[in-house]
Amino acid sequence: MGNSALKSHLETSQKTGVFQLTGKGLQEFPEELQRLTANLRTVDLSGNKIETLPAAIGNFLQLKSLTLNCNRLTSLPAELGRLKKLETLSLNGNQLQQLPAAVGQLKALRTLSLSGNHLTEFPPGLGTLRQLDLLDLSRNKIQSVPPAVSELQAIEINLNQNQISILVAEVAACPRLKVLRLEENCLELTSIPPAILRDSQVSLFSVEGNLFEVKKLRDLEGYEKYMERFTATKKKFA
Repeated sequence: MGNSALKSHLETSQKTGVFQLTGKGLQEFPEELQRLTANLRTVDLSGNKIETLPAAIGNFLQLKSLTLNCNRLTSLPAELGRLKKLETLSLNGNQLQQLPAAVGQLKALRTLSLSGNHLTEFPPGLGTLRQLDLLDLSRNKIQSVPPAVSELQAIEINLNQNQISILVAEVAACPRLKVLRLEENCLELTSIPPAILRDSQVSLFSVEGNLFEVKKLRDLEGYEKYMERFTATKKKFA
């Protein structure tokens, strides 16, 4: 990409606070963006070939949205945790195997999207994200959901297309969880804790494509209570 094109993008970004440069084959995070640390609120560099994020990402203190979908990231710098105003972090379609503990410092984060990475474990330490609404971990290699999930504040957790065979009853204790997606995993009917149906806030529990027929859920204790929540939610949005 020519310098003049990048220069015009930078000039626009200085005025708008938005820098968007997608599908241009960039191999690294543009160093020139450092001039705009005081201005930028939105950065979208999706569809490039970026392999690492520089530590300098921690200087973009005004950033509210950072989107790096479909790049080649294998890790994230701890400095990411300095972005106290960040509300959206979207890293779908990369090669991340884990998250740095610093992600737990992103106190304003509302959306965390990590679909299509190489995560083998449910990321720890996300319970500190009190504003989190959506956690998308679909299309990874996660095998179990740990007890610490009960600390999550998310309204929706998407775990579709993983390898989950273990689901703990603590999921039912998530205080705000309304939507739990577990399609195309390795769950047996006996792996579903009745507490999710009976005691949780979950009003949409999506489990198609596991190792049992969905209609068998009706046989589980608490199914009627779940259906009451499901129907009430449906009416609310009808």
